[in-house]
Amino acid sequence: MAEIKARVVNNLLSIKTKSGKTFSQIAKETGLTNVYVAQLLRRQAQLKPETAPKLRESLPGILDDLLEEMMKPPMRSFDPNIIQDPTIYRLNEAMMHFGESIKEIINEEFGDGIGDPKRLDYPPVYLDLVMSAIDFYCAVEKVQGVDGKDRVVLTFDGKYLPHSEQKMLFHQFVDVCGIHVAKDLAYDVINDIYALLSSTL
Repeated sequence: MAEIKARVVNNLLSIKTKSGKTFSQIAKETGLTNVYVAQLLRRQAQLKPETAPKLRESLPGILDDLLEEMMKPPMRSFDPNIIQDPTIYRLNEAMMHFGESIKEIINEEFGDGIGDPKRLDYPPVYLDLVMSAIDFYCAVEKVQGVDGKDRVVLTFDGKYLPHSEQKMLFHQFVDVCGIHVAKDLAYDVINDIYALLSSTL
C-alpha cells in the first residue's frame, strides 16, 4: 500500500513539475486552496468527481489511471521524521508555544453568552470544543509586511466541534426471563422470545 502511494505521489509531483505551475496557480484554476491542491497531489486528500475535470484541465499530464487512483479514499499518513525539516519543526514549535492560548481563546469566543450585552448578568460559559481538521480549509499566502519584507500567512479555517456529554442511552433496566434488559427494549425482547418459543413448538 505504501509503495503504491509513493509511486502515485512521485508521478503526480513529476507531472506538476513538468507543467511549470505552482500549487497556487493550480489552485486558482481549480477553485481549491493551494494547500488542498498539494494534499491531492500527495494523496492526502480525495479528489472529488466534480473537481477531476478542472484538475485534468490544469494538469493535462494526469491520465485516467491516475485520476481514478486520486478519487479513491486515500490512506492518510505521515513520516514521523518530517519533524526534522526546519519549516515543519517551526510550525510544530509555534503550535506548542501558542497552542494553550489559542485553545483558551477558542473556548472563550465560542462560549454561550460571551460578548452578548443582554447577558451581562450571567456568568460566562466556556464551551469545551475542538476545531475540526476535516471540515477544514487551509491556505498559505505570501504578503509584504510593514517593513517591506516578505511574510508567510497561514490560514486555518475549521468548523468548531463541541465535545458531547456522554450520557447513558438506557439507564432503566428490567428482568425479562432472567435477562437484564434495558427498559426501552423490553417490549422488543419479549416479542423476540415469544417468536422463538412459537417456532419451536
